[in-house]
Amino acid sequence: MDDTLEPLRAAFRERVLAAGRDGVPLRIRGGGSKDWYGRAPEGAVLDTTGYRGITGYEPTELVVTARCGTPLREIEAALAEHGQMLAFEPPHFGEGATIGGVVASGLAGPRRQAAGAVRDFVLGVTLMNGQGNVLRFGGQVMKNVAGYDVSRLMAGSLGTLGLILDVSLKVLPRPAAEATLRLALDQETALQRVNAWAGQPMPVSASAWHDGLLTVRLSGAGAAVAAAMARIGGEALPAGTATAFWHDVREQRHPFFADAAAAPLWRLAVPTVAPVLAPGQEDGGTQLIEWGGGQRWLRSHETPQAIRALAARHGGHATLYRGTARHDVFQPLAPAIHAIHRNLKNAFDPAGIFNPGRMYEDL
Repeated sequence: MDDTLEPLRAAFRERVLAAGRDGVPLRIRGGGSKDWYGRAPEGAVLDTTGYRGITGYEPTELVVTARCGTPLREIEAALAEHGQMLAFEPPHFGEGATIGGVVASGLAGPRRQAAGAVRDFVLGVTLMNGQGNVLRFGGQVMKNVAGYDVSRLMAGSLGTLGLILDVSLKVLPRPAAEATLRLALDQETALQRVNAWAGQPMPVSASAWHDGLLTVRLSGAGAAVAAAMARIGGEALPAGTATAFWHDVREQRHPFFADAAAAPLWRLAVPTVAPVLAPGQEDGGTQLIEWGGGQRWLRSHETPQAIRALAARHGGHATLYRGTARHDVFQPLAPAIHAIHRNLKNAFDPAGIFNPGRMYEDL
């Protein structure tokens, strides 16, 4: 470890021990780009931005290791120099996004449809628990865990289990070729098409439907992309237009997301084969659908109970992604699952000092 950062690591431990002793909660914060996500953050800020730097990157091994405060843009730039990427395409939501926040939030972008979730790329983490102890889980290869893979629990935990000090992530080569197509289709037909393509050897890496238009990205070998373009048809978007479109979807700058005065924004995670979902609407004009139908963004004034019941009827769940309320953001947990979460919280953070209530009121 870099000796110059040892005092900062020691300072983290002192803050954690003092917080546990005095009963003062800590709000783990990197760049603050995702402060809006989840329930309202509480506690004294524990700033991680000084604890930064890529500590290991071997392009031939397809693994990068970095400290929690390392800016996401720095990691992406280092990978790009070697033609590689974070395949889950994490959103930044601001210039200050850090890799610790990427893992803690567990948010993925359009390529998650083909590549997988954040947790699928977490190989190992170093964590400081609520007692100031430094714990290491996983490593820098895929097959490094016998039993429970604790490192992947950190993905999406919103800092409630401990302070992520560093993380090792699997990276992938950038595709040799990419193309984006656009087709005019109603929502039902679009869902049928993307599900049919999912069952064929088609290099679809992202899809987004909104307001009668289905946009599809193809990524892979040049011959495979060309063959898929011929089969799918539609309008091929210029490279610059396509890049801007997927960037705006990832960063939620697309017009569907941009209207801050619109109805609350819900994220419904459902099976891709779920039918058209449009509570309180005659059409699907208030939705944007990604991940082959698996992620459905919905603008709606319907009650949380109605929206969550709708998602549950189709085998999914709903999250209040952006809205005026900062309570009951996530789908309530079943009692058995809630007990698991409670036991994990007690094991890692017995005093309850890390980001209390950020996911659920009592966790």
